[in-house]
Amino acid sequence: MNRFVPTLLVTTGLLFAAGTAQAALPDEATLYKNPQCGCCDAYARQLEALGVDVTIVDNVPVGEVKERAGLPYGLGSCHTIEMGEYVIEGHVPFAAVEKLFEERPDTDGIGLAGMPIGTPGMPGPKQDDWNVYQFRAGEAQPFMTL
Repeated sequence: MNRFVPTLLVTTGLLFAAGTAQAALPDEATLYKNPQCGCCDAYARQLEALGVDVTIVDNVPVGEVKERAGLPYGLGSCHTIEMGEYVIEGHVPFAAVEKLFEERPDTDGIGLAGMPIGTPGMPGPKQDDWNVYQFRAGEAQPFMTL
């Protein structure tokens, strides 16, 4: 068999999977942040590059948004996103966001505590594993590690 055919089939499969993952994302999201936070704006721009229309809200108390969302204490970040039926807390890598919308688990949302270097919106190279958690009613459990 020609070696080109299997390579072509694998490449086509990977491209189809990538397109399917992006298609699973909602069309719109609302990002709540502090008005002075530039990394949140960078995250929004990268999310928009995936085809999501992002509305930025920077005139509400972000702590109240996090409390209303049921975010676990101590696992917050600089911004909170409402997207579809879920909440995304912080600079969650897009592979985790795509997995959330592909699998649609029974959870309130996912998050990544702090502002890890190298995540979407944060400059610099990745330094450590990113432990993305899922949460429901203020309780966290592991979702995935990247």
